[in-house]
Amino acid sequence: MTNLAPLVSTISAAFLGSFVEMVEAFTIVLAVGLTRGLRPALTGAVLALAVLTALVLAFGPLLALVPITILQFAVGVLLILFGMRWLRKAILRSLGIVPLHDEEAAFSEETAALRRQAGDRRADYLAGLAAFKAVLLEGVEVVFIVIAVGGAHGQTLNTSLGALAAFVLVVVIGLAVHRPLARVPENALKFVVGLMLTSFGIFWTGEGIGADWPGADLALLAIFAVVALASLAIVRWLRDAHPAPAGERPR
Repeated sequence: MTNLAPLVSTISAAFLGSFVEMVEAFTIVLAVGLTRGLRPALTGAVLALAVLTALVLAFGPLLALVPITILQFAVGVLLILFGMRWLRKAILRSLGIVPLHDEEAAFSEETAALRRQAGDRRADYLAGLAAFKAVLLEGVEVVFIVIAVGGAHGQTLNTSLGALAAFVLVVVIGLAVHRPLARVPENALKFVVGLMLTSFGIFWTGEGIGADWPGADLALLAIFAVVALASLAIVRWLRDAHPAPAGERPR
């Protein structure tokens, strides 16, 4: 049980975090594919995936050269900052202070931009570049999650499999419905992933400075519960102080 908790939580964090980022990247790639054809869309996406794979292969093994306590502390601090950034965005969006990310709107905007470039002789090149940038930019966050969440406890392979599963699921669903995945509760997923990354960060920062967590790895579940309750309390407090505008609801 002690070993199962961190394994399930690391794979879940990698899967959910990757799923959110993959949905955003797929929206742009789909717009490119429907507007300019499969060739530029697939070329840009595949090149970006190759770059991302190279990053994982290059930086993953380097983590083994870093002393474990230093690695845990450094990764822990980064995960706290990264996770709290996701939490902040999710909270502000749930309150209506920041607009929710709209995949349909992003798809329409990208499609319109690509159609305006239709008369340019470089249209296919620009379309492929758009797909490349979308996959690369969203993928960099996936790589960070895979390496950071998996590296501190030697589970990079497991987190990579979680990210790969998310990628396959998004592609399969996206190709089946042939439209942006607008109904994915992206903000709720970002909130959960933010909680998980922040919890990992606190846990590993503690291990890095020599803390002896009660219950060993099971302490991660308690940390998650505390962070979740604190975050929900903040959401409730802010919602009372700043009621969401009419028509704005979290998704």
